[in-house]
Amino acid sequence: MSFASLGLSDALLQAISEQGYETPSPIQAEAIPAVLEGHDVMAAAQTGTGKTAGFTLPILEKLIDGQPAQANQARVLILTPTRELAAQVGESVSLYGKHLPLRSAVVFGGVKINPQMMRLRRGVDVLVATPGRLLDLYNQKAVRFTQLEILVLDEADRMLDMGFIHDIRKILALLPKNRQNLMFSATFSDEIRSLAKTMVNNPVEISVTPKNAAAKTVEQSLYPVDKAKKTALLIKLIKEQQWQQVLVFTRTKHGANRLTKKLESQGITASAIHGNKSQGARTKALAQFKEGTISTLVATDIAARGLDIDQLPQVVNFDLPNVSEDYVHRIGRTGRAGATGHAVSLVCADEFKLLKDIERLTKQVIERKPVEGFEPVHPLPDSKLDTRPFKAKKPKKPKNKAANPGHQDGQRSGDVARGHKPTGKNRRHAGKTTNTSDGAPKPQRNRNRSRTASNSTPK
Repeated sequence: MSFASLGLSDALLQAISEQGYETPSPIQAEAIPAVLEGHDVMAAAQTGTGKTAGFTLPILEKLIDGQPAQANQARVLILTPTRELAAQVGESVSLYGKHLPLRSAVVFGGVKINPQMMRLRRGVDVLVATPGRLLDLYNQKAVRFTQLEILVLDEADRMLDMGFIHDIRKILALLPKNRQNLMFSATFSDEIRSLAKTMVNNPVEISVTPKNAAAKTVEQSLYPVDKAKKTALLIKLIKEQQWQQVLVFTRTKHGANRLTKKLESQGITASAIHGNKSQGARTKALAQFKEGTISTLVATDIAARGLDIDQLPQVVNFDLPNVSEDYVHRIGRTGRAGATGHAVSLVCADEFKLLKDIERLTKQVIERKPVEGFEPVHPLPDSKLDTRPFKAKKPKKPKNKAANPGHQDGQRSGDVARGHKPTGKNRRHAGKTTNTSDGAPKPQRNRNRSRTASNSTPK
């Protein structure tokens, strides 16, 4: 099957060819015709499977014919949970639409709002946005939806995890009822299907990935080590194995900062990316990492989704994630688009329960590779695969008097958590989307998740 057989125009086929892609992925082969035919779509897919092109390409095709966007109007709205994912989707729109006379814009919190308002004055054919900033722009009359033709909800499960459900419902109430709806999610949990009932009409359902499986192109290994020696082991691995580009995940923002300083003190170029970093600093660090100015990017789970780095060879779990599904997100940063990758986990005895949950979720025991000189004083118990299925847990109700959400990492990615009155130092920042965290309290995650990567294709 070729992209030409899917009914795409020459301008789009040229852009696809210029990106080096020849054949569509399974998600693209099913989603593109369905979108072109005007159906609502619910698709189970995660980053790395080519799902972004799966909705971007047919949307651009449909926009070729039609009335241009009027002032402050958007013909297509794509909602994403994080700034990084919004930027990635916006880049795809620009790349594939480069030969088309269409306008697009990307808006999210953490940066000045005025340039975004100016961008919207002429109207845009495609608007990519995070929910909080979109509502801010709407309240300031910078954007309207009279001309809206298509709504895309990208990574819907992540939206719910991050507490965006109320913002999404507010946005849905603002949109014209006569529109095409596309929903992409890693899995269709009960919560997602409940949301879908208020959004999609007689949708085409697409699912091309097995549940909670890591990509077959990713080699996974585990290094047992005491917590106090993790940094020294990581430095040894980077230097001895000459890793030129490695993405390292830590559990906390402060841990990311500490590790970055220690790596730099050993002559390893590194930078940290997390919710306390400004959007400018995060964008700069990611750009330097992509171009090779720095070899090591240390990140919290805010970067587990939305980071699009071609041919990333190494991912390291310096700390195992508290939520086992995030392990699959993390290692999914490597082994993308058909390339091979390597995922390494540094695991101490205190993390054995987290390891058991990960192995139970992925249905495999991760290979252990003890390193001479780093044998743990506190041994890591042997793994025995637990084949019992996970039971879905109902999300916890948020507390009425939530603690300062600024201390939660990896959640709201720059959009102010709505429904919480700012206090103290945060009061002057209210509504400016400059909170120093990734977000608001979130409900307990559904543990039945589908997480995989697929074969080579456009992203």
